[in-house]
Amino acid sequence: MAGKGIEKLSDISVKNAAPKDKPYRLADGGGLYLEVMPNGSKYWRLKYRFDNKEKRLAFGVYPTVTLKTARKHARDAWDKLSEGIDPGEVKRQKKLTRSIDVANSFQAVALEWYEKQKPRWSESNIIRVNGIFTNNLFPWLGHRPISEVTPPELLAVLRRTESKGLLETAKRSRQIAGQVFRYAVATGRAERDPTPDLKGALATPIVTHHAAIVDPKMVGSLLAAIDEFRGTPAVAAALKLSPLLFCRPGELRQMEWAEINWDEERWEIPAEKMKMRLPHIVPLSKQALAILTDLHPITGRGKYVFPSARGASRPLSENGVRVALRTLGYTNEEMTPHGFRAMARTILDEVLGYRVEWIEHQLAHAVKDANGRAYNRTSHLPQRKLMMQGWADYLDGLRAQANGSNVVPFTTTR
Repeated sequence: MAGKGIEKLSDISVKNAAPKDKPYRLADGGGLYLEVMPNGSKYWRLKYRFDNKEKRLAFGVYPTVTLKTARKHARDAWDKLSEGIDPGEVKRQKKLTRSIDVANSFQAVALEWYEKQKPRWSESNIIRVNGIFTNNLFPWLGHRPISEVTPPELLAVLRRTESKGLLETAKRSRQIAGQVFRYAVATGRAERDPTPDLKGALATPIVTHHAAIVDPKMVGSLLAAIDEFRGTPAVAAALKLSPLLFCRPGELRQMEWAEINWDEERWEIPAEKMKMRLPHIVPLSKQALAILTDLHPITGRGKYVFPSARGASRPLSENGVRVALRTLGYTNEEMTPHGFRAMARTILDEVLGYRVEWIEHQLAHAVKDANGRAYNRTSHLPQRKLMMQGWADYLDGLRAQANGSNVVPFTTTR
């Protein structure tokens, strides 16, 4: 090879090269040498000239890089030099490309997108997205330069999840991947989002809605049954408040006494607990306040209104109200804790005639005004306060009817 001299080193001489007080070199020929450091480390180097400048090229550390491998690297370098190519510049470009690939890998871009989105998410959504990244996307796509991921490659990854019967998770994984790709496009790391090409390629999950009772007569029977529930005071109170407040089950079970504004008669939920990451106000009817007042002597010394049976430092289990409904004889196909939201949404609109924007805002849905601006937490608060009291009174009427009373629940058009 060009520039190659007589090879002088042997495996034994390289292995036995002992450290000295100062670094020293053992030449092999053709510019290749072993540099031995005072601490015993041994580095392979190649000395060469390019454009009349003396340069050095590192090949790695012995014994990870053997004498045979170092000689091969030297031969490859001299081949490039014979073609007028600087091997040091080739190495630098490869290193730069690798660093760019790492910075622009699917995982790197996904985590960058994730950190920007996380402040707006609820804790449950953070856990869900983390799980999809960790279990369904990163193991196969994490290392790939995001610009090189093709639709068939992404589909193969999603079908791993689909093949386990996790159709909804596969669908959700595709959606999250699409958001990552669109972020990559916006930040110049990819040309396009491949997920639209997968439309129809995955099995469609069967849509199941949270079971809910929306017939007023059946609602009355449910309320009467709830009154007969014989469980712990915390679970009983949470069960009774579920139809009155119709908040998300996770918000209810994590209610804290410090969030109850007794003077204003409302529950003030901080942003970090909400799905939309915005603070929310739930006006408390007289009936709701009565339930909380009765419970306060029992759990009021702790943090949570509904503490876990396993210890007051934790909130009620997510299955607390669900199991209570099962105890009352309602199956998961008939009524769920989340179903109280659908119950209120339907009856408040279709039976009682309250304005949809009041209802939607009380449900903490993303509601915008005529100018496209999101309502703040106090929007329509006086009207919502009246609505929540009217709703509680209406439920009392339904309960009384179910118990055989002649009381007729009022209806109104707002």
